[in-house]
Amino acid sequence: MRTRSGRILAALAASAMLVLAAGCSSDDDSGSSDTSSAAQASGTKATGTPVKIGLFDPSAGPITNPGVAVGADAAVDYINNTLGGLNGQPIELVPCAVDGTSPESTIGCANQFVQGGVVATVDGYNTTSSAALPILQSAGIPMIGQIPFDSVTGARPDNRVYFAAPQASFLIGALQSFQAQGKKSVTLVVADLPATHQTVDAILGPVGQQMGITVTGQYYAPANPNFTAVASAIKNTNPDVGGLMASPDEATCTKLAQSLDSVGYEGTKFMAACTDFIETLGAKAAGAEMYSPIWLPQAKDSAPQLAQEQLDLATGYIEDAGDTADFYTYSTFGTFVNIANALNTAKSELTGPAILATLKGLTDFQSFLGPVVSCNKPTSPNCTTQMLMYEVGDDQTITPIGEGYITPNPQIMAMIPGAT
Repeated sequence: MRTRSGRILAALAASAMLVLAAGCSSDDDSGSSDTSSAAQASGTKATGTPVKIGLFDPSAGPITNPGVAVGADAAVDYINNTLGGLNGQPIELVPCAVDGTSPESTIGCANQFVQGGVVATVDGYNTTSSAALPILQSAGIPMIGQIPFDSVTGARPDNRVYFAAPQASFLIGALQSFQAQGKKSVTLVVADLPATHQTVDAILGPVGQQMGITVTGQYYAPANPNFTAVASAIKNTNPDVGGLMASPDEATCTKLAQSLDSVGYEGTKFMAACTDFIETLGAKAAGAEMYSPIWLPQAKDSAPQLAQEQLDLATGYIEDAGDTADFYTYSTFGTFVNIANALNTAKSELTGPAILATLKGLTDFQSFLGPVVSCNKPTSPNCTTQMLMYEVGDDQTITPIGEGYITPNPQIMAMIPGAT
């Protein structure tokens, strides 16, 4: 583990470039005079009046993601002690443990945030986030995240901003990648819910057919999944690709990957946006594929120079914050840093409406660990549609499939509410 002094020195060396890269004026990641004041704040500790930001922390109920809290804590440490906070004011993180299977839990957290005086909230991949929207919007408190895991939240742009692509991007982009690889059949595993059947039957099935790919759904009981039975069904039909359409947590990915291995499935394992399975399976993870909105540590050697430096910075803080360092950790870290870079560059007022307006106004913004994005779309809360597909190598590293970011077919994406 890196010492605090060594970590901050490394962060100081990289932070100026990170803030410059957050400028909103061009696609070439070059700095501008607009970022000079933010760069000068690098390495300073925030000492002003704390700014409260709420976190929908998925740490309650049957599906938990500990990486979200670790990523948030690490990012707040970095922002408060190196970036100078938000315009000189430190973030006071206000976490609320939410059960992603319970809208009532989400409503309770939303009310807590209103009563607690938060100016913005971060969606920690909450599958019932839409339950909070009426309460937050009425109070002028925006919701900010990476990917809306609740399809209702992702269908409209009101009072919310998500720095990464919508759910549909990852599915359509994955099918495009499979088509380019010559794969003809895909079985996608997902929780047995009406919405997931609709996604497979009404969207992925017809889209796959247009691409020459047969897409089939396999469903598991959310409360009591039997991944061995699901894996056996995949093995018996032997598709070119078998795996998760989406995953509520890392444990689900790992269990399915282990089950596919135990039943002898020989096709391509597809593990959504997970990374823990790689270490668990070891050499047996080689050849598996996954998607992601961001560059991940296992792909550092393949990442652009800026992303490599950002990964080094994030890793130092994450190692100090906790034992979990998965996709959710790094993406949550990135969400908070995106907020800080955007608000500091714009010198935004730290009220809910002003924060929302600043983030909605971002154009050609270099996101942390992600692509250049624009958040001013009138029909979508997402700032981009681009995504990455990775393949796991023999040495447990991952490399992008293709030449980097994939842009899903715009005509197909336009058919899905909130996707473009």
